[in-house]
Amino acid sequence: MPSLSPELLSILRCPETGAPLHQEGDELVAGTGESAVRYPVEDGIPLLLPASLRDASRTAN
Repeated sequence: MPSLSPELLSILRCPETGAPLHQEGDELVAGTGESAVRYPVEDGIPLLLPASLRDASRTAN
């Protein structure tokens, strides 16, 4: 998976906590350890929805 540009990562924030995001493989991560919040990156597009909304979106389709 290609990395997102440093410029984009510098302005993105976690919609739940407001924390900066960093990329780990095909996910963007806010925080560390067990309390980390993770967001998938699909086709180069970060999906910055809380997990509950991502789950609801998948079941609606």
